[in-house]
Amino acid sequence: MKNYIHCKGGKLYYSDTGEGSPVVLLHGYLESSEVWNAFAEKLSRRYRVISMDLPGHGHSTIFGESHSMEFMATMIKGLLDSLDIKKIFLTGHSLGGYVALAFLEQFPEQLKGYCLFHSHPLADTPDVILKREREIKVVRSGRKFLIYPENISKMFADENLDRLKAAVQHLKDIASRLSDEGIIAVLNGMMARPSRVKIMEKATVPCLWILGRHDKYISCDSVLEKVRVPSNAQLFILEKSGHLGFIEEEETSLKIMTDFIEKLKS
Repeated sequence: MKNYIHCKGGKLYYSDTGEGSPVVLLHGYLESSEVWNAFAEKLSRRYRVISMDLPGHGHSTIFGESHSMEFMATMIKGLLDSLDIKKIFLTGHSLGGYVALAFLEQFPEQLKGYCLFHSHPLADTPDVILKREREIKVVRSGRKFLIYPENISKMFADENLDRLKAAVQHLKDIASRLSDEGIIAVLNGMMARPSRVKIMEKATVPCLWILGRHDKYISCDSVLEKVRVPSNAQLFILEKSGHLGFIEEEETSLKIMTDFIEKLKS
């Protein structure tokens, strides 16, 4: 069941299940909190799990023409304050990881630890910016259906497409329901985000970094050439995953995350 709070003149929707240490899950581009449903259900057997629709996604309000990572981080802060939650473990998938890093920069005192799940601290390259600008033009023309089916399929490792047909279709259904304005707002926000490499490298907050060996959006080798893994971080590469390890290798991902969170308690 979806709950919501009023925040900055709009509504922010979220789900809240389980008991124990709070874990917040942030979804990626062309997604909503629904992508976490199965993973969150299993995680909630040990923790209080909060998964939210980022602004412009799912049921949450569109707040403007650009949703910056900093703005979305303040929305997480607003949700935590409304729930009277002081400290969390924050997990961000892809876009959600960019938001998690903005939260790390602004509110480090509220983090027990954080996880970048198929994400990174780099700014967009010129090539990626051009791709996002083309996507904005297509969406503005009312033809988002030309974008999301291919984008979603590319999130999965090729070897997983047949096995996970139902999951592929579910993600396409989620993307089909997103509004044009919401998609454009987050594309504008991602293009404008700065590099947070130094923030990640110098942060004292424990970091879990999970990448996929077959990720078509984030090359493990390329990213690791540009970012030094912090001394307080643990890096895992999922050998059978593309961009959606929490679906493609769910049990492995659950173990990695729960093991990391439990170590934070010691």
